[in-house]
Amino acid sequence: MSLEEAIQAVGDAQAEEERCIDASRLAKEALIKAREAVNKQRGLIDETVRALTSAEKEAGQLVQSLNQTNSQVDKLSHQIEMQTKESEEADIKMERLLEAYPWIHEEKQNFGVENGPYCFTSRDPIETRRRIHSLKERRDRLGRTVNMRAMNMLGNAEKQYSELIRRQEIVLADKRKIQAVIDDLDKRKEEVLISAHNKVNEEFCNIFGTLLPGSKARLFPPEGMSVLDGLEIKVAFGDVWKESLGELSGGQRSLAALSLILALLLFKPAPLYILDEVDAALDLSHTQNIGQLIKNHFKHSQFIVVSLKDGMFNNANVLFKTKFVDGVSTVSRHVPLRVRDENKQPQTERQRKRVK
Repeated sequence: MSLEEAIQAVGDAQAEEERCIDASRLAKEALIKAREAVNKQRGLIDETVRALTSAEKEAGQLVQSLNQTNSQVDKLSHQIEMQTKESEEADIKMERLLEAYPWIHEEKQNFGVENGPYCFTSRDPIETRRRIHSLKERRDRLGRTVNMRAMNMLGNAEKQYSELIRRQEIVLADKRKIQAVIDDLDKRKEEVLISAHNKVNEEFCNIFGTLLPGSKARLFPPEGMSVLDGLEIKVAFGDVWKESLGELSGGQRSLAALSLILALLLFKPAPLYILDEVDAALDLSHTQNIGQLIKNHFKHSQFIVVSLKDGMFNNANVLFKTKFVDGVSTVSRHVPLRVRDENKQPQTERQRKRVK
């Protein structure tokens, strides 16, 4: 080998060495980067593992919480079922109590009223339950010494009491109905009395004014009272009202009484009236007025009048005169000439019609 070739070979070897060094350097750099990438991936993996571990732990806690929730749900469902059953049993028990103790309906409005006999908010349920238990034990002890016949008698007495209460309710209901009828009758009576008072009062005033011209008479209730409490006769001459009937003369009082009687007769007529010397205390003019009044206002009624004055005779249709002859009382019937003439006129008219 020549020197040049050796030098050439050395140069090639040096160049190859430099390439190897560069390649080694690049390989080291690549290895460092690879290690860094691996370390980075390991960090990510560690973080992922920690996250998964935390998630698994949280999932376990959630599962445990879910199990606890399901357990509570089951417990609450059981409680709901028990309470529903207890509520149904309480409803049944309440119906039985209502049937056994009718007073519950009557006292129901007092339940829960503050400071009332049925206010239980201030009482301890446990203490109340204990007291009920104690009372039941006492009842059982007393039950062994109580006469059962007395209990049967008590049951019969309670039945009789219930029957009496039922009858009392019936009687009270009938009483209310009767009271309603009485109230209705009282109302009708009041209406009828007021109507009768108005009509009689009007006729009373007219008749008294006819019998005693220039005067007035009214029926007034006493001061502070109503028509239902009574009526008083008030008489006025002109525009001056008298305080009482004591201020009138005997004849004026007779006319007032007779006017009231005749007003009542006009309100409710009768087929026959008997007047016995109602004109005894009156003078002839007043007697004449009475006769004319009876004749004009009571054409559909019959009057038997006992009188000793001509004022009555002149207005009568038939007269019955009594006389004492030879120690014997006699009665004779007379038809006044005026009446005979009135009876002849229709006959004359009928005869004229027959002639025509």
